[in-house]
Amino acid sequence: MSTERLTSFKSFEESTKEDWDKIAPQLAHTQSLVADKVIEQLRYLEQDHGGFPVDRLEHSLQTATRAERDGRDDEYIVCALLHDIGDNFAPYNHPDIAAAMLKTHVSEANHWMVQHHGIFQGEYFWHHLGMDRDTHLKFVESPYYDYTREFCAKYDQTAFDSDYKSNPLEHYEPLLKEFFAPK
Repeated sequence: MSTERLTSFKSFEESTKEDWDKIAPQLAHTQSLVADKVIEQLRYLEQDHGGFPVDRLEHSLQTATRAERDGRDDEYIVCALLHDIGDNFAPYNHPDIAAAMLKTHVSEANHWMVQHHGIFQGEYFWHHLGMDRDTHLKFVESPYYDYTREFCAKYDQTAFDSDYKSNPLEHYEPLLKEFFAPK
């Protein structure tokens, strides 16, 4: 990178408009790299079964494929594909990571669904771990409660089937590139 394109401030407080005039155009370039980074992170999910019948990438692909085959729109499909992308970084709060990645790109309903899916997924197995499987009920007044519950019931909790033929990640790469392209 040419040094004439770099700024020289040592803190934001001492930055100038001229500095930000140099930085702002670079944001589009940084954003143009996001889809490839997302795809790379999804590939890391393939390395972890976590004891499940399928690896975490296959789980994500099954979730997205089921949503796609059910006629869901592209935004929903991307949410289904990325809902567990944070598993590599923080399994216990992975929904927050996925939700943060998607927040500026999706509707409030889809953001809420991704952010809360872990609690709703607990309905199916938390009782086996000595946890309260009904924790999701504390959100029953949310306008997105039924929407999130449906996501888990139809797509997420069913996506551990080693016999299911999901679409490959390559099928979703053009969608991800379009979805995360600079606007």
